[in-house]
Amino acid sequence: MKNILIVGATSAIAHACARQWAQQGARFFLVARNSERLQQIADDLAARGAPLAATFRLDIDDLAQHATMLERCAAELGAPDIVLVAPGTLPDQAACQADATVAVREFATNAVSVIALLTPIANLLEAQKQGVLAVISSVAGDRGRPSNYLYGSAKAALSAFCEGLRARLFKAGVHLVTIKPGFVATPMTAGLPLPGPLVATADKVASDIVKAVEKRKDVLYTPWFWSLIMLIIRSVPQFLFKRASL
Repeated sequence: MKNILIVGATSAIAHACARQWAQQGARFFLVARNSERLQQIADDLAARGAPLAATFRLDIDDLAQHATMLERCAAELGAPDIVLVAPGTLPDQAACQADATVAVREFATNAVSVIALLTPIANLLEAQKQGVLAVISSVAGDRGRPSNYLYGSAKAALSAFCEGLRARLFKAGVHLVTIKPGFVATPMTAGLPLPGPLVATADKVASDIVKAVEKRKDVLYTPWFWSLIMLIIRSVPQFLFKRASL
């Protein structure tokens, strides 16, 4: 029976992962900022067979509450076998360009606050010398595109942090997988003009994540074809890339 801590549990991808783990009889400690939605998800997981679906309300930008959340998790769940870190927002690039305060706030939510939370989580897993830490980043972090470079730069920072942290935790027997989804049909992307053939469902991405955690992959592009797409995008010379409308 796995003990699973999920931060950002109300995201569509995180909930889809939890549903699959619930079918395996996992126990959960669920963390998010929307209490009502969090309880709905906890009830759903309990109905699917999870023997424990405890909840904790946390705004990830409230750094002072990170330690309190982990203390509560230890008391109710015990030592986690899997930690899925999935919080984030999808910033309005135009708003970030127009107002530095918005830009800094969105960067903090998507990078600084997540890194702040990963630090004590990593220390916890390192001390127990076992576990898998799965962190949702994005393909957007592979290259700065004019249409979303604030979001992309935050995810680039997160991915680089995870790369170094992976090497550190490996020596303690802990594995870290960086998850890089492409376009996913979720409430966060609803209404965006996404290219239909490249859009995955949250359930498909969740299946890939659950398998990657089990196989202890280092980096997961999901769906798989995004590894090829991003290889091509990273290969475009800068003098051409800056002229592209991406």
